[in-house]
Amino acid sequence: MKLVHVAAGALSQTPLAWEENKNAILQAVEAARSKGASLVCFPELSISGYNCEDMFHAPGVAETSWSVLKELAPHTKGLVVSVGLPLRHRNVLFNTACLLVDGRIAGFVAKRYL
Repeated sequence: MKLVHVAAGALSQTPLAWEENKNAILQAVEAARSKGASLVCFPELSISGYNCEDMFHAPGVAETSWSVLKELAPHTKGLVVSVGLPLRHRNVLFNTACLLVDGRIAGFVAKRYL
């Protein structure tokens, strides 16, 4: 049986600070990788920051979160990483966890409507 080494990324994300939040996630991914982790879990809404309040409903928030997610994906080669972001599907906004596997987006799980 192969052991799975799990890392939990406890980040202090700033709402809508896209570059800073992305860089904090990337640094935590690399730190987990260097310690031998194979699965890295981040908190909900780790890309956008949690306390965006009504700004979650602004059109650009989900779109920018999606763009940042696509930038993060290639940095997960050799890992499984879970990150949180708001995602619009069929014109409804969801609080989702995205599973990134070996550099690709594998899927989403929606928590609830925002």
